[in-house]
Amino acid sequence: MEEGPRGAITQRDRTSYAIVPRTPAGIISPEHLESIIKVVRRYNIPVIKMTSGQRMALVGIKKEDVEKIWNELGMTVGQATAPCVHYVQACPGTVTCKYGKQDALGLGLEVEELYQDMNLPAKLKMGVSGCPRCCGESYLRDIGLIGDAKGWNVIFGGNSGGRPRIGDVAARGLSKDEALDLVRRLLDYYRKNARPGERTARFVERVGFDTIKSDVLTLAPYIPLDSIRSR
Repeated sequence: MEEGPRGAITQRDRTSYAIVPRTPAGIISPEHLESIIKVVRRYNIPVIKMTSGQRMALVGIKKEDVEKIWNELGMTVGQATAPCVHYVQACPGTVTCKYGKQDALGLGLEVEELYQDMNLPAKLKMGVSGCPRCCGESYLRDIGLIGDAKGWNVIFGGNSGGRPRIGDVAARGLSKDEALDLVRRLLDYYRKNARPGERTARFVERVGFDTIKSDVLTLAPYIPLDSIRSR
């Protein structure tokens, strides 16, 4: 089977492609925005589509133009099919939103930087919300973080696809460093124990969240054992 162009997704017509430049936590610089505008005009790209993952998909590209466009953009690939972190969806949090309780944007950028190159059993999406209004859709993401007045709540195993699942609350009221540590522990456990192609929602359904609590949360010194038993 012939391999397609780098970072390109075959479209319905089987002759054109789409690419998705990485825009961490939905943030894009003026320079990158100008580069996107230039290549869209130069290569007559017919569609720019804002995705649910806070990214821009450039759709309708000729095969021979894909590599040239990537070179001119100077941006990295926002994965859409590979078994890795696809995106981190983050709300503005305390940066601009009057409802923000925690810095969701800052944490979103940090977790995407930490895990964008991690190899995983399947694709993985993260949602970071700066308050309980949950604009980052954190309960429906593989990894969710929700800020409140007491700190960060960590969610695991959510999914918004054809078999939706509300994620399980792994811990509440964590500091930023504790939340980052727990995310790392959950991802390491998932990577070592999930089947190839198994998303976190199906992984939790198969092994049970009680098993994950026993194997992962009991090793996190900042989570009281009584709290783990009561979840």
